[in-house]
Amino acid sequence: MSDPALDALMLPFASGQLAWPEAGALFLRARTGAALHTHAPRTLVCEQSFRPEHDALQRAGFPTRAAGSDAFPLVLVLPPRQREEARALLAQALARTAPGGSIVAAMPNDAGARSGQADFEALLGGAAVQSKHKCRVFWAGVDRADAALASSWAGLDAARPILDGRHLSRPGVFAWDRVDAASALLARQLPATLSGHGADLGAGWGYLSTQLLERCPGVTALDVVEAELRALDCARANLAAHAPRVALDFLWHDVTAGLPRRYDFIVSNPPFHALRGEPRPEIGRAFIAAAAEALRPGGTLWLVANRQLPYEEVLGARFTQLRDVAQEGGFKVITAVKGR
Repeated sequence: MSDPALDALMLPFASGQLAWPEAGALFLRARTGAALHTHAPRTLVCEQSFRPEHDALQRAGFPTRAAGSDAFPLVLVLPPRQREEARALLAQALARTAPGGSIVAAMPNDAGARSGQADFEALLGGAAVQSKHKCRVFWAGVDRADAALASSWAGLDAARPILDGRHLSRPGVFAWDRVDAASALLARQLPATLSGHGADLGAGWGYLSTQLLERCPGVTALDVVEAELRALDCARANLAAHAPRVALDFLWHDVTAGLPRRYDFIVSNPPFHALRGEPRPEIGRAFIAAAAEALRPGGTLWLVANRQLPYEEVLGARFTQLRDVAQEGGFKVITAVKGR
């Protein structure tokens, strides 16, 4: 699949304007793609907290991890759209760059490239810039970096209380500072009779899991499954109060690859956009297929989705009973029972 920002990020290396240092390089928020395979050495250390991209980078042969603290002479970064998160990531890139080193960043024009470039230049005292693929790539050495500005940005994406202090979340996580309307609708429809060992697929910062455990006293164990480690860490904190009563497990896992356990029930507000923001309804269909495989006979799936998403066909093919529970605000709640 096309990845214009990654293509732009590799332009200075493809043109010979920048070279790969023998001492190694680091790629923050790394993702794989044709341009990376063509222009980057397999020694490039990749850090990615989103499990599907993390696993794809490993399969491509790059040394990959969720996080680190060591410094490199060259750091590459793909800043996200959310500005607080992006500024914190630029501060992290500076902290991870060895003295005399350089940072390279790229962003799509329609995802904040202009403001991202302005932030980059403010932090590093200027930049070389190139535009292509409807993106901008900018790079600079770190010798003129503004250490005070970096310090003020470093904590901008830290976990913080939200919703009157009732939960923790952090910028960049899905619906990070609010309750997502679809999850709220599903939570209101969940029956108090759900019991046994369940799972929340795509749990985010843990709102739906929290509501489930507050409403369903018969739940004895819950797997909180989330692909973004930054969100999963928030969910772990938000659910800590339930740990004395319920066996909780937090799985940093790509649901579309299947699930490792069997469950009595599953709840899910599955994503339908990929990491780069493009619509991907097949992700939701893969969540449904994974849930069908993981449920015990007679187990139930409780699902919320945008009303127009065509999930009924895959639900009908894998479950014996379907019921439309609610429709509100452009969303639908469906429950499905796995045949015995």
